[in-house]
Amino acid sequence: MRLLPWTGEGGKPAYLAPGSGESSFVNRLADGLEAVQLGMADDLLDHVETSLREQPRPGEAQLALTVTHLCHALRDVLRVAHSRGDRLPAREPDAWTAAADAVLDREVDR
Repeated sequence: MRLLPWTGEGGKPAYLAPGSGESSFVNRLADGLEAVQLGMADDLLDHVETSLREQPRPGEAQLALTVTHLCHALRDVLRVAHSRGDRLPAREPDAWTAAADAVLDREVDR
């Protein structure tokens, strides 16, 4: 099942059934929308970084609006990441994976 970059009824996740084919209309539409969402997030990040360097700094109302836009962009980017991660083939654990997991466990426990 492919997690689509839009929500279904009532804000629930929308999925594309397996076997629909990578060249299906819905699959291509989802790919295109993901590209747009990632591009918009990149543009927003550039805008925020530029705004924070400018003088005078943005006011409270402008910052609140910016945070709202950042939240929407982050939600979209996370949905794309989850969708693409779910479609990666499962890997068999190996020595490198075990070593990386050990480092993560150690760092998280700090």
